[in-house]
Parts: sequence; C-alpha cells; structure tokens
Amino acid sequence: MIEIVLSLAIGVLGASGVWLLLRPRTFQVIMGLCLLSYAVNIFIFSMGRLKIAAPPVTASGLENPALYDDPTPQALVLTAIVISFALTALFLVVLLAARGATGSDHVDGEEPGA
Repeated sequence: MIEIVLSLAIGVLGASGVWLLLRPRTFQVIMGLCLLSYAVNIFIFSMGRLKIAAPPVTASGLENPALYDDPTPQALVLTAIVISFALTALFLVVLLAARGATGSDHVDGEEPGA
C-alpha cells in the first residue's frame, strides 16, 4: 500500500513540476523546479528500500544487508535538499534582478500582446 501512495506522490509532484516549468512567468518556473526536485528527492529516498523501524548499519550482529537500513539514499537526499535550497535562493535573486531590469516577470522579458 505504501508503494502505491509513494508512486502517486512522486507522479503528482513530477507532473505538477513539469507543468509549472512550462508556464510563462518566472516565479511559476521556480516553483516547478522546487516541485520537481521534491519528486526526485522522494524517488531517491525510496530507492533505499522501504523499511519501517529498521536498525542502522552500525548495529552489531547484522550479517544480512537486507535486515538494515541503507544510509546512502538518505545522505544523497540530505545533500540534494541543501543544494536545491541554495539554487532556489539564487533563482529568486535572479528573478528580482530580471524583473527590475525588464519590468516584467515573463521568462522572455516581454508581456504577451505587447
């Protein structure tokens, strides 16, 4: 059951992110990138096996790797969260600078029909 919910969450976040990436306004593009990065983070996190209350790798007496939790996807997702936060902050600064320079928040710098 949890696999279905996780797959639906990844699909909805990914589809919403791609839809927002194709919008003409820069803020919508930034939100689309955020949603897409959340979908990728959940996908990477789910690749480390879906286990509940599994012991960490450092527990003694675990010879079978299927019995413990894999820390690699967790470390990758934590790193990706920090990088996406910095990328979002950079994009917001570029958005404000472009809006001040062009007077528009469209990705091409022009209002439609103008």
